[in-house]
Amino acid sequence: MAQGKVGLALLGVALLSGCASLPISGPTGRQVFRATEEGGEPQFKIISVANVAQLPAAPASAPQFADDTLPSPTDLVGQGDVLDVQIYEAGVTLFAGSRVSAAGAASSTGSAQAERLPALRVDDKGEIFVPFVGRLRAAGHTTGELADMIRRGLRGLSQDPQVVVNLSQSLTNSVILGGELARPGRLVLSTNRETLSEVIALAGGYRGEAKDIAVQITRAGLRQEFRLAEVMSGPQSTMRVHPADRIDLIKRPQTFAVLGAAGRVEQLNFTAPANSLAEALAQAGGPNPNLGDAKAVFVFRFEKDGQGVEKPTVYHINMMNPGSVFLAQRFMMRDKDVLYVGNAAANQPSKLIQLVSQMFSPIVAVQGALVNTGTI
Repeated sequence: MAQGKVGLALLGVALLSGCASLPISGPTGRQVFRATEEGGEPQFKIISVANVAQLPAAPASAPQFADDTLPSPTDLVGQGDVLDVQIYEAGVTLFAGSRVSAAGAASSTGSAQAERLPALRVDDKGEIFVPFVGRLRAAGHTTGELADMIRRGLRGLSQDPQVVVNLSQSLTNSVILGGELARPGRLVLSTNRETLSEVIALAGGYRGEAKDIAVQITRAGLRQEFRLAEVMSGPQSTMRVHPADRIDLIKRPQTFAVLGAAGRVEQLNFTAPANSLAEALAQAGGPNPNLGDAKAVFVFRFEKDGQGVEKPTVYHINMMNPGSVFLAQRFMMRDKDVLYVGNAAANQPSKLIQLVSQMFSPIVAVQGALVNTGTI
């Protein structure tokens, strides 16, 4: 009898020691809290969300480029532009139907004549060459100003010349669009007042889902990035594009990782431009009913302090409290968050019992088969 008691005691000790060595999917909720007290690395703080005031602040919208300048003229000339120049003359002509005599005098005609010069491309110095006028500084002037400059240069050489200058190909007054667009390439701005959403529409619209696309704008060496969903309905919807902007639409889905004792342990995409914690838990299958602890739901992320330094921060929410369901709907997930569901400490003994049961079940099955066959 005494030996039986000793055997049971030894078996109990073995079971308890076995619990500590069983594999688990991560720490329990108590162990997460204890880690902050032990002072391990990296240091992080835990914020228990028990009311609306403790919810993290909504992320600020991406800052916009300063837009305090007036739109530039749509006919502004710049380097690389191609100009169409037409010269109208009456009386003494230099261009249309002109015949220069041996003495170098221009011919005269009774009716007005028009001549279209070959296409003039503005060179890297911002200049063009006009016959009988010479080199002119074109970059930085409008087509109307350039026409006046050519007309003044022809005075004394032609009788009352009239000059018309148009932009045949405009590089200065255009933007470059690339990435997830129906028609990427160069787009000439018609009014210089087009908004970002209008430019995307003029390029045939975007490909894919707005929630999965990031917009990147490069202007004068500076770069800003925000989500396409903000362009469609957020503060960036009225953002005006500028000539020479580079706009790229990049497929970059927002994701969060699920770890611990959840129903699904994997990386999941946001199902909408903004996902709440309640939606994230639903995607993850909630806490595993056999392993997870609904009182130990955590969100790990880096939060920026007042100086812009990222600090490891952990938000804790007790989903066993019915009121936490409402808080979880207001708690907004962020890109690259980690959703962690703690292991339930009470499940460790049951794990060991299941393991022992699986070890001895083949022996019991063999014994049963032998009894049925009459071997024993």
